[in-house]
Amino acid sequence: MFERLRLGLGGWPALPRPEGRTARAALSLGAFLLIGALLYYPIGMILTHKIDDDVAFTPARTPGGAYTVDMTIGLIAREVDENTWTANNPWFFANAPLDNMPNFQQGVIDALSRFALEMTDQIGRIRGSSQVDPDLEKAAGHLRIPGDRWVFDLQTSIYPVASSEAEYKAAAAALSRYNERLADGVAVFDPRADNLIGALDRFAADIGSASASLDSAVTDLNTISFQADDVFYRTKGRLYGYLMLMKAMEIDFGDVIAEKDLTNLWAETIKSLQQAVELDPLIVLNATPDSAILPSHLAAQGFYLLRARTQIREISNVLLK
Repeated sequence: MFERLRLGLGGWPALPRPEGRTARAALSLGAFLLIGALLYYPIGMILTHKIDDDVAFTPARTPGGAYTVDMTIGLIAREVDENTWTANNPWFFANAPLDNMPNFQQGVIDALSRFALEMTDQIGRIRGSSQVDPDLEKAAGHLRIPGDRWVFDLQTSIYPVASSEAEYKAAAAALSRYNERLADGVAVFDPRADNLIGALDRFAADIGSASASLDSAVTDLNTISFQADDVFYRTKGRLYGYLMLMKAMEIDFGDVIAEKDLTNLWAETIKSLQQAVELDPLIVLNATPDSAILPSHLAAQGFYLLRARTQIREISNVLLK
């Protein structure tokens, strides 16, 4: 009996070696982690990606407040809270590789920031001579923050800082306070013709800047370019922001628009902006504008952009008369 048990060197039974099972477990774990890493980013991007260019978007109304301000608040809340702000996500976020959505979101904020400045300088004051509204000033300052700032920004501080989305939420809160005070009759929203001219001129100037970016990208004749889609979606976001603001301004400045017989021209401008916003290529191609085979999506976007800019200038000219 004892002879049958003498299988090991010391006369005792040899125990099974764990090395084989440990190696197999390590390989299985490694394979699992590798598959997880390969799926982490694609799944995160698929679940997050959304170009929210809904032209029928309607914000919550503040009774007695300015609808354009409500639109600004609603768009900020939608992009920051509902859709998730993506422009500042560091590499370890699953949606960090996204680029079209972040550029679109930043374009929307670009447009809202221009309107907030006009509200601070003119529309929210009595003929520009009264004191600047403190909430409008705060909102304009918060919206000027770049969209790619995370909670740590070593170029600014070694300590945590307010992220871009936190700044934009603060802007929305300030605008909400302003609109509530406006409803109570203790804030100013002056829908005069010259204030409308100032806002439209600011919009047209920024759209002109966007056209320069398009021109620079079109000159770089790479049919498929990582820069081309960035420019396309940043511009799309800007135009969407201005489209929604102008749809709201049509209500706030309705008396001026009707008095100057601008209803048809305003509608044509809205149409041009909407046609630009509705461009939705599967892949943004940057072929030569006269190509017979491949499109130039940047050139197509530029056509509607410049048409809308011309129409905005025409509205301003009519208002000056």
